[in-house]
Amino acid sequence: MRLYDGTIQEFKRDVLNNEIADIIARNFVEKIKRKVNDSEFRSWETSLRVLKDSLDVPELFNNKIVIEYRLPYSERRIDVILFGRSKERKDTVIVIELKQWSNNSLKKIDIEGNIEINYGDHWGQQAHPCAQVQAYIIDMNDYIKIFREKTHVDLVGCSYCHNYNKKEDSILYDEQFKGLIKEYPLFSKQDVKKLGEYLKEKLSSDPGFQIFNRFIHSEVGPSKMLMEHVGDMINKQQVFNLIDDQIAARNVIIDRAKKQARLHDKSVIIVKGGPGTGKSVIALEVMGEIMRSGKPVFHATGSSAFTNTLRKMVGGRARKFYKFFFNFTQMKENEIGVLICDEAHRIRKDSSDWKVPAMFKSTNPQIEDLIRPAKLSVFFIDEYQVVRPNEIGSVDLIKKSAEKLGVPKSNIYEFELKTQFRCSGSDSFLQWIEDVLCIRESEMPLSLNASGMEFKIVDSPHTLKKIIDEKNKEKPNSARIVAGFCWPWSNPKPDGTLVNDVKIGDFEMPWENKREYWKWAMDESGMNQVGTVYTSQGFEFEYIGIIFGKDLAYWKEKETWVAKPSYSHDSAAIKGNAQLIKHLKNVYRVLFSRAHKGVYVYFMDKETEDYFKSKMDNKGV
Repeated sequence: MRLYDGTIQEFKRDVLNNEIADIIARNFVEKIKRKVNDSEFRSWETSLRVLKDSLDVPELFNNKIVIEYRLPYSERRIDVILFGRSKERKDTVIVIELKQWSNNSLKKIDIEGNIEINYGDHWGQQAHPCAQVQAYIIDMNDYIKIFREKTHVDLVGCSYCHNYNKKEDSILYDEQFKGLIKEYPLFSKQDVKKLGEYLKEKLSSDPGFQIFNRFIHSEVGPSKMLMEHVGDMINKQQVFNLIDDQIAARNVIIDRAKKQARLHDKSVIIVKGGPGTGKSVIALEVMGEIMRSGKPVFHATGSSAFTNTLRKMVGGRARKFYKFFFNFTQMKENEIGVLICDEAHRIRKDSSDWKVPAMFKSTNPQIEDLIRPAKLSVFFIDEYQVVRPNEIGSVDLIKKSAEKLGVPKSNIYEFELKTQFRCSGSDSFLQWIEDVLCIRESEMPLSLNASGMEFKIVDSPHTLKKIIDEKNKEKPNSARIVAGFCWPWSNPKPDGTLVNDVKIGDFEMPWENKREYWKWAMDESGMNQVGTVYTSQGFEFEYIGIIFGKDLAYWKEKETWVAKPSYSHDSAAIKGNAQLIKHLKNVYRVLFSRAHKGVYVYFMDKETEDYFKSKMDNKGV
């Protein structure tokens, strides 16, 4: 996608007529489906006018120019791309990053590679502009086929900080950036003529129509080298070898992935299983294997915490393969080969939620927006992990939607995983929890002691915290405290410290950092923060400490579970939710099933605690 293209002469005309920002803004609204904010509009007006002056120097007129080009499979946009042929008669594409940074808006910091920027209301870290150019060029080489063809194209780039005075200080020209600037030149406010000469050397001998047409019509898709690289990276995250029922599911996924290019019909694979049965392990294993074979594959979830953690684990170049369910709304039929939908129980009705970026908003059923663009869709699901009314993912929904979109019944595969890796490798603990919560009846005689899982009820939140601290002292980052959403969730204080929202008598702890909540499960800072179901879902630990809130309670007199929404601060879950009891049971089922070795729980409601004790072989501690 590009918001403006034309010849440089046309671009200069639109700048001189004060129309350039208006043209881009109209295309922005049409293609991205949201209003342009004032600062972005002003940046187009200012930066493009300054760029026009540099383009006057080499007297370039007929070369093609593209403004605001969106990179494949990304929301990032490149400011300017120019096309032409160098003095050596080489087809050349130039990427230009435009910055309005001034000297007083920058600070040097101790973090190598980063600088600090004044955004008006706060200071924040950002990569050097030449590093941004480098990242754009890596992406273009990875995804746009013409840059990998034998007919060689020179892809180069530079950054233009037209408000920055390099004579006043050297933050942007610091020694640590010397190598970067040598490869991707940096031009400042004194360099209008110098930038023009650089462009003349790269573009002056040909207007670039041919390379422009090759570029805009080029096939887009990840390179085989990238797929192998990312596949290796994903493989390093593997924790378990696949066994038994996992192998059967894996074999069908790999077989369909290999054959999808030559098969006429789409395929859908559903893999269902409870917590700890290895759904995400299979998802990552097959993803790595498919990538190493050179085939494109994407991983999607409906969980911000889970997806962002996976992005952090696999690193920069692999991040783009990890998406959210809403990211596929604008894709065409069968545009991608394989789409792996993890945590598919979190599929929403559609992608019109307020959190969805405007460019991805859609009122189509979200499940159809996931099946339609992929030749092979794989769904990993646990229907008992639905915890909000807007989460509607189910096996039945997937099957019916697949058939509606023309997937033959013979191409819809269903597997159930039962082998347990979590909960001390025993399914009996999970079944005991489900029985106690009255979620479903057990398939086997229940014995908590026989499950092999360490389970203790503690008498205070202080005791709970002490146990978890001791586990983390023995093995750092091995244990967490989680809780029902029974307290408000505050933003960090101006100095970055967290508010102790979770309060029980003289016990106080903060929730996970609201601005970096996705770090809670992996970062060591999470050891001193309380997690919710939304940050713990999809993750596992050796030990888990649970604060069982008053939002769900056992009513002894009626021998039933009751929901108490007045104790909940999860407004999205309680508002107009006719299935609140079901969802709250699922919440605590998720929390109880996060551990490999031990679960410790503090009950705020003593009648609920007594009920749990009555279901135990031992009576707690």
